[in-house]
Amino acid sequence: MREAGRVTAKALAAVRELVRPGVTTAELNAAAEEVICKHGGVPTFLKYPGPYPYPATICVSINEELVHGIPGKRKLRTGDVVSVDCGTTLEGFVGDAAITVGVGEVSPLAQRLIETTEQALYEGIQQMRAGNRTGDISSAIQRYVEPRGFNVPREYTGHGVGRKMHEGPQVPNYGTAGRGPLLRPGMTIALEPMLLAGTYKTRVMPDEWTVVSADGALTAHFEHSVAVTESEPMILTLP
Repeated sequence: MREAGRVTAKALAAVRELVRPGVTTAELNAAAEEVICKHGGVPTFLKYPGPYPYPATICVSINEELVHGIPGKRKLRTGDVVSVDCGTTLEGFVGDAAITVGVGEVSPLAQRLIETTEQALYEGIQQMRAGNRTGDISSAIQRYVEPRGFNVPREYTGHGVGRKMHEGPQVPNYGTAGRGPLLRPGMTIALEPMLLAGTYKTRVMPDEWTVVSADGALTAHFEHSVAVTESEPMILTLP
């Protein structure tokens, strides 16, 4: 899983380097796919089951789009908030991660949203310790996010990851400490705080994949695949 995670991190790094005004989301997708294939991996998202097989290597979600945005002809513009989710399958194991990047200069709200989302991920990771429960992760994320004026969705969660992208347990970005499955060494979970600058409610667009904030507010998304060990949490999707 560490090797699959490294490839995913390299793909996201290539996408980050490419983000600038005028670049299309299809170009971001092509850059990620090139990296994954170059390193012997397979794009986990491509043809993933859903309302219809997912048609791309990455998800690119812009501004009010929370998750599952499909790459295409859309061009990035200065001030956009771009969330990119990527998965690599390598030798039968999955690495799943996401980043959010501002295009050029973004608004103060957008910058604060991006920073809060990324830090919320690390607040959750700190709870990925043997003897804790999944509710400790969920609670830590919610307690960090909501006092800062942001919300988390209720329908979309973190999840176990391993031989498949989506395994048990589900790990919501809200919840009660001390509840949920017990964390044990060897468990691997993809934590993914998704934040909304407005209501926590969402809706799905007519393409049947893209999820947007119900009120059109800005969103952001960060994710790492993380292993529980005998000591510190191990982030598997670092370069």
